Amino acid sequence: MSREIVQTNDAPAPIGPYSQAIKHGKELFCSGQIPLDPKTMNVIEGDVAVQTEQVCKNLSAVLSAAGYSFDDIVKTTIFLIDMNDFQAMNEVYAKYFGNAKPARSTVAVAGLPRGARVEIDCIARKVSS
Repeated sequence: MSREIVQTNDAPAPIGPYSQAIKHGKELFCSGQIPLDPKTMNVIEGDVAVQTEQVCKNLSAVLSAAGYSFDDIVKTTIFLIDMNDFQAMNEVYAKYFGNAKPARSTVAVAGLPRGARVEIDCIARKVSS
C-alpha cells in the first residue's frame, strides 16, 4: 500500500514541516487547518464563526484534492483557544457535516499558530475505491 502526499493550492500551504494530507490506501489523514486565507497566508479576521468557516473551506479544498468529501470523514479533532466559542463553532461545523456526523473530540488549548481561535483536523475513509 502506497503513501501519497496530498497538496493543493486551494488550501493554505503548510507553515511547517508537514503535508496538507496523507492518503494511505482508502484513508486520508488531514493535517489541522487554521483560518488562513490560501492566497495571502494571513489569518482571516473575525470571531470564531468566521474563522471556523474558513477552516472548513480549507478542509474542503484538501479533501477535494484527494477525491474525498465531508461525507467521507470518520473522525475530527477540534482545537479551541476558548471553550466559550464552542456553540458558535459548532453551528458553522454543523453546516458542513449535515447528517455525516463523524466521531469528534474538542479540546481547549493555550494557543494556536498565528493567533487563530480554532483548528480542525480529520481522518476520512472511502467506503469503496
